[in-house]
Amino acid sequence: MRIQKSSRMLLPFLLLSSVAATSPLLATAQTASTDSQQTLIQIVQENTRQYANVNVATADGYARFLGCVTGPDQGAMGIHYVNGSLLNGTLDPKHPQALIYEPSGGKLTLVGVEFIVFQSTWDAAHNGVPPILEGQTLQFVDAPNRFGIPAFYELHVWAWRNSPLGAYVDWNTNVTCTKE
Repeated sequence: MRIQKSSRMLLPFLLLSSVAATSPLLATAQTASTDSQQTLIQIVQENTRQYANVNVATADGYARFLGCVTGPDQGAMGIHYVNGSLLNGTLDPKHPQALIYEPSGGKLTLVGVEFIVFQSTWDAAHNGVPPILEGQTLQFVDAPNRFGIPAFYELHVWAWRNSPLGAYVDWNTNVTCTKE
């Protein structure tokens, strides 16, 4: 009887010890995940800093595509400036296909970027495996779509404006088109 009682008292201690022993492993996994998310944001910031001035972006081949894109209740994306020469089927974290600006009082503020690759081009070269950029899987947008373009994969990176919904979501509730 005495052995059973001590075993019962030992069980909670063993469980607590095993949780304590694995906690550093869980923390390391979470840190690695956070680090990989920050890596893409840092690469984007380092390589798009000069585009805070939209005139530099247009001089480098980016052109306005459509108006300010908003969602019914998810915030907005902003105004996309797309570089057509980068829509070549490749993905390079240093060269986003689109820069995203928020309009306000006649000025444009760089808030993020978008990586874009057409589905037909990508799938032909990669056997239908969706693209992944620095650990982030691009989202598929089928045709027809609101943009009037062929089906494509895309990834928004809110490198210049924090998004409460996440750094890699389509909509940013901290971006608005109401001041256009």
